[in-house]
Amino acid sequence: MNAVRAFSRFYTNLIGLLREGLLRSPYSLTEARVIFELAQRGSMDLADLRRLLDIDAGYLSRILARFETDRLATRERSKVDGRRQVIRLTRPGRAAFKMLDTRSTEQIRTLLSRLSDEDQRRLVAAMKIVQEIIERSPRPEPYVLRPPGPGDLGWVVHRHGVLYAEEYGWDETFEALVARIVADYVDHRDPQRENAWIAEVDGEPVGCVFCVKKEEKTAQLRILLVEPRARGMGIGSRLVEECMRFARRAGYEQMMLWTNDVLDDARRIYERAGFKLVEEERHRSFGRDLVGQNWWRAL
Repeated sequence: MNAVRAFSRFYTNLIGLLREGLLRSPYSLTEARVIFELAQRGSMDLADLRRLLDIDAGYLSRILARFETDRLATRERSKVDGRRQVIRLTRPGRAAFKMLDTRSTEQIRTLLSRLSDEDQRRLVAAMKIVQEIIERSPRPEPYVLRPPGPGDLGWVVHRHGVLYAEEYGWDETFEALVARIVADYVDHRDPQRENAWIAEVDGEPVGCVFCVKKEEKTAQLRILLVEPRARGMGIGSRLVEECMRFARRAGYEQMMLWTNDVLDDARRIYERAGFKLVEEERHRSFGRDLVGQNWWRAL
């Protein structure tokens, strides 16, 4: 509770909500929101505007009365339903919106200019997490696949170590294995025949896969991973598809992969992609008794 209140005080002070006017303007936060919404929509039914802003009808009526006095907005009867009122900004009202919008952009630009690119990505991601948790909304964001950039290979190793420890209880020897795979990829990669992809949502890495040479005609799919928060978006299947597409273009005739039977989600992705289980072997690895599996498919 105290942490939430402290953050609220910090945030409202940061963006100036407790100052006399929002963004050094004569308008309160609520008045500015009314101007913003009307500017975005051109005109709005009074009842719809009140529901959108979720404010008291009397309070909204007083705001609009002031706007009419200042010639910022007009109210007129709806041509469709005479019982309803339609609100529109006037030319001075649109000028007020432009002023607020410009100052808001300047304020955000000033705030972000003090942050590195990485901190900016972290800030945006944290904001979205707060919104999603409070609104209980799903994550409909699109994702992109891109080549690894600075720091991504370290992220691959780190997230494999963390997630497999949390979800399967595997020890540090698995993280060491992933580190060797990544190091071998960097040291010995043939760009024409080997590649890697990072899946990204809102500037943050959420998945990865590597395609490496197993034999002259055989490619190997390695270290497929999707973050828990990004599962259900089709990222795993898309990474596997991209890996197979690259392998075909590179001239491979077949692809194989090694996994373990406890990785149910990954196994379903491989099955949907057309891979077939060809052999299994019990082994003791990563601090656990496991069943290793080799899967193959023709390209």
